[in-house]
Parts: sequence; structure tokens; C-alpha cells
Amino acid sequence: MIPLRDVNPSHSFPVMTIMIIIVNAMIFLYEVSLGQYLPEFLDTFALIPAQYFYMGDLGGVSAIARYFPFVTSQFLHGGWLHFIGNMWFLWIFGDNVEDRLGHFRFLIFYLLCGVIAGFAHVYTNPHSSLPTVGASGAIAGVMGAYTISFPQARVLTLFVFFFFIRFIELPAVVFLGVWFIFQFFSGTVALAAAESAGGVAWWAHIGGFVAGIALIIFIPKRKNWPRRRVIQFFGDDDEL
Repeated sequence: MIPLRDVNPSHSFPVMTIMIIIVNAMIFLYEVSLGQYLPEFLDTFALIPAQYFYMGDLGGVSAIARYFPFVTSQFLHGGWLHFIGNMWFLWIFGDNVEDRLGHFRFLIFYLLCGVIAGFAHVYTNPHSSLPTVGASGAIAGVMGAYTISFPQARVLTLFVFFFFIRFIELPAVVFLGVWFIFQFFSGTVALAAAESAGGVAWWAHIGGFVAGIALIIFIPKRKNWPRRRVIQFFGDDDEL
């Protein structure tokens, strides 16, 4: 399932969402320009789980600097599809969450979800020496917040199953719920596999999504956020 757009207009310009996309684009283009020096760059700024269980590998790096990758890795990507896919999901779901939280709180929320996602990945892959990059943990947090905040918003989705192709509109709680179930199933399989250290950082996605749900409950809405009457998933009316 590929989301094409959501039917959920925001009431403020998504300044921070656009800025995050621009920063990611600039850094990705810089990565592309590095050529043979890219591995060295990733060793410094990507998240490498084994380093946090074998601290001697970091030499004389300061205690603060060794944790920078929990933030810097959120702005790195492993290829064009990785970059475009992440930014597309952020563009679809980020504006409404930013509208609810306000610009500055959205940035803090985004980075915090990414950090929690990073810890989830590190502790489920403690022996992995592979550099982990990507904004998907932070964006999963945005998607978790969207699920709680706008469960009945419609998501226009391209559904592809072999030769069966169809455009369908799904409630956000259904689309994002299916997405989360797939991440959880894949992450569980990866933990059980012998080669669980590589590949997709499933548990970063899971950790980010859960963090987004938890944080959006406690972070207050911006004061002038419009309250709208919506129909909740279980059929009761409520105000958001």
C-alpha cells in the first residue's frame, strides 16, 4: 500500500515539516557527493549499535559526542528510494501533526521520536556493526501521532497486489494500523532470524510509532489549534 495523499487540510503552513525535508535533501545530496569517502562519513554520523555495547571501539570520543548519531543518523539516507519514500510519508502526515503541536514543539517531538526509535534499534540489535541511517523512526513517530489525532482522516492509497492495482480511500487508523502490524510482524521475524543485525531497522519503526502515540497524548496542543467535530473510529462523536 502506497499513500498518495490525505484528505485532511491543515490550518497553518507546515514550516517545520518543509524545513526538515529541505535539510534532509541537502544532507543527502552531500552524501551523494562524497563518493569513496562516504563510508568514513557514515562511521562518524550513522548509528552503529555495537559501539554502545563495546565502548572501547570509540577510542577517545567524548561521552556527549558518542551519542550524537542518535540525532545525526535521522538526517542520513541509504539511497534515492530510501530518501524519497521517507520524505513522501513525512509530507503526507507531518503537516497535520505540526498543525496540532505548533512549529517548535513539532520539531522537538520529531527529534525525540527519532532518538527513541534509535534506542529501540540499538537494544534489539546490540551486536550489529552496520551503520544505520534514515528518518523513518522519527517519521514513524509522526505517523503514530497522526493515528491518535486523526483516526478518521481519509488516506488515498494505491493498493498493489501482483496484477491487482486499485486506488482506495482508507481511514488513517486502518492504513497506519496495517502499516504498524506489518512492521511488528517483520520485526519479530527479524529477531528470530540468525542474521537479524542487518536489513531494515524494523524496531526503530516500531519504537518510533509507539513513542509518537505516547508523546502526542502528553504534549499539549497549540493554543489556537482549531477544534473540529469528528466521528471517532468506534462511532462516538468527539472534539479534537
